[in-house]
Amino acid sequence: MSSLLAPPASTRGILPPRRPAPRALTAGAARSCYRFRTDDDGVVDVAVAAKDGDGYTVGVEVPPLPGGRGRRDGGLLLRTADSGDAVPLASPGHGASLTAELSFDAARAPFNLSFLLTDPAGAEVRTHRRTAFRVPVGVGQGSPAPLGLSLSEDGAANFALYSKAAQGVVLCLYAADGGDEPSFEIELDPYVNRTGNVWHASLENVAGYASYGFRCGLFGTGHPLLDPYAKVIGDLVAGSSVYEEGATLPSMSCLGSLASPPSYNWGRDKRPCLPLEKLVVYRANVALFTKDKSSGLTDNVAGTFSGMAAKVQHFKSLGVNAVLLEPVFPFDQAKGPYFPYHFFSPTNSYSTEGCSASAITSMKDMVKAMHKNGIEVLLEVVFTHTAEGEAECQMISTRGIDSSSYYISGEIAGCKSGILNCNGPVTQKLILDSLRHWVLDFHVDGFCFINAPFLVRGPRGEYLSRPPLLESIAFDPVLSKTKIIADPWSPLDISNVQFPFPHWKRWAEMNTRFSIDVRRFFKGEALISDLATRLCGSGDLFASRGPPFSFNYVSRNSGLTLVDLVSFSNDDLASESSWNCGEEGPSENSAVLEMRLRQIRNFIFILFVSLGIPVLNMGDECGHSSAGSTSYKERVPINWKGLKTTFVKEVTGFISFLAAFRSRRGDIFQRREFLKLENINWHGSDLSEPRWEDPSSKFLCMHIIAENDGNKSDSIRGDLYICFNANVESVSATLPVPAEGSVWLRLVDTSLALPGFFGTESNPKWKQVLGCSSYEVKAHSCVLFESTRDLS
Repeated sequence: MSSLLAPPASTRGILPPRRPAPRALTAGAARSCYRFRTDDDGVVDVAVAAKDGDGYTVGVEVPPLPGGRGRRDGGLLLRTADSGDAVPLASPGHGASLTAELSFDAARAPFNLSFLLTDPAGAEVRTHRRTAFRVPVGVGQGSPAPLGLSLSEDGAANFALYSKAAQGVVLCLYAADGGDEPSFEIELDPYVNRTGNVWHASLENVAGYASYGFRCGLFGTGHPLLDPYAKVIGDLVAGSSVYEEGATLPSMSCLGSLASPPSYNWGRDKRPCLPLEKLVVYRANVALFTKDKSSGLTDNVAGTFSGMAAKVQHFKSLGVNAVLLEPVFPFDQAKGPYFPYHFFSPTNSYSTEGCSASAITSMKDMVKAMHKNGIEVLLEVVFTHTAEGEAECQMISTRGIDSSSYYISGEIAGCKSGILNCNGPVTQKLILDSLRHWVLDFHVDGFCFINAPFLVRGPRGEYLSRPPLLESIAFDPVLSKTKIIADPWSPLDISNVQFPFPHWKRWAEMNTRFSIDVRRFFKGEALISDLATRLCGSGDLFASRGPPFSFNYVSRNSGLTLVDLVSFSNDDLASESSWNCGEEGPSENSAVLEMRLRQIRNFIFILFVSLGIPVLNMGDECGHSSAGSTSYKERVPINWKGLKTTFVKEVTGFISFLAAFRSRRGDIFQRREFLKLENINWHGSDLSEPRWEDPSSKFLCMHIIAENDGNKSDSIRGDLYICFNANVESVSATLPVPAEGSVWLRLVDTSLALPGFFGTESNPKWKQVLGCSSYEVKAHSCVLFESTRDLS
């Protein structure tokens, strides 16, 4: 390691004041100046400057020793490490400083110049650490902003890294084929290359080097760490195992690339900018969505961003207009995508070529293809923790750069993973810069923040009533048109509890209560009042915001899939509120299979007829199963062959019908505000008052009275009457009298066989039902009626 510039903290205060640059240098030249303590209690000043034309000059000045001590009157010789030639240091007169000037070609830079000084007797003068003097040539002071790597058109590079804790920082440059060891190291001078807590340096060119990292231990020791702001990165490399802190741990490292991000032509890409209330969302994992050979994609496309783009017609056929992608940040493959280690680039594994540049391009291609088809792209993001460990061998980036600034110290709620100090100024800036990067550079339309409860934590783990990060996101001008969603699910302890979230009427939330209450109702365990609350947009949770801020879901990527929700219900799954419909696991019993199909229809139906945003989970449309496992790690890719089965065609057709129905009846289901009390009537089986607080009551009817402008006949919309029956027997429901000149049409009955259980206006399968007549609502089923003018 270099000996220059960073003496131990205990000795910095006794250094002589900074001297001006050696007089040997040309006046006015841009220069970097360094001072060394010597082993004979003197000093050596070195200045490096670029020539006006081409190349560099290095000026060395050795002032007389204090009190005239020493034997420097006879002069000194300078010997460089790579040459045996000696350069004499001249003095203009007795008692004056000794000086010398060296010149170097620009093509040689950047490089480290190492030299020793010798007196006439041959005795060496070294640094106070007994090492050679060493200075970087071709390395400028640099700028503290912006953070990360900045490349200019002429090939110059600026590096800036925040670290308050580092006592020394070394910039390490690696050749493309240079192996694991850096080809060039630059020890940053805290007096030259540090502004506040930002370490910085510039190079006029980085030709011949491919990647870089930073050493941030004491005096810049330790293994190289990834620049948190790097836009193009390499793969996460697992090294040999290290025995540390009583355990054998694999070492991990990743480097930033010195290549510029690939240029991209967005052409006429236009963001859909859909109103929040009009969204129909599909949550997907990039790899598992098309990784199976049944996707029909080539091996290099399957499981990538390009694979997602290839299936855009599938989303359109479902009526989906927003895709919510599970985290796409680089992550630890052993832990999964919810444990990232970097926030500014897509993971290399989702690219067709397996590299960062390819991942960037293919992700932009995917976003562009989605936008072209009117589909927004939302990203799940994890900013509350990283995949890094506390052991030095498992520090990849921020943990080793400045743990005290980026992380909350100590464990929180039993979580051993490092928790980021999201509301600290340094981490807050990192998160905001990352979000803006994805919006500006990748045209992303919104974000869903995983583990949202930890986003309201303070530096000691305390809950904040007004977290600065969340408020900054809510009012950030760049993020103002994006969707921002809080998800309480935590990958750390697999908890999923709704909590009061500060929102400023900007933040939407994943509605955990919706999933719980809907599951419990169809299992026959919930009060019908709980169901009614969810149907109306969860006013208990979103009263000050409105229904569009409630993102409703029945199943999600953690927990049981939709088909498993109706197929497994053992003691280990008590928290899932599932029901196997009479037989555990796979079954060939026709009655069991019929009931499971009916329950799947019920869950999808209630998702789409509830106020709020419906969120489908990947595979729910095609019977995707994890064999009853709730573990995220045990999920398997989608089998696309299932799309050809009668069951899947029925389910996908039903989803498409309900999505179109929500759009057609946007006056009810795509509202910014809640329905008025006078526009909703609740009934039991015979138009009586529902038994709200009766735990045995499992039947509920909802009458939605449409708001119409009586002066515009073409704007008249019909009422809706929706029946929900979770009983084990049929219930006879009495329909209210429709408006004069109207009749009730049955649109959906989840108990009927295909193709008659749902229909369109042009479909003769629609059934006309008179007012005040009775309709038999079968056990475990839902029925939807719409009033329309009687044209007979």
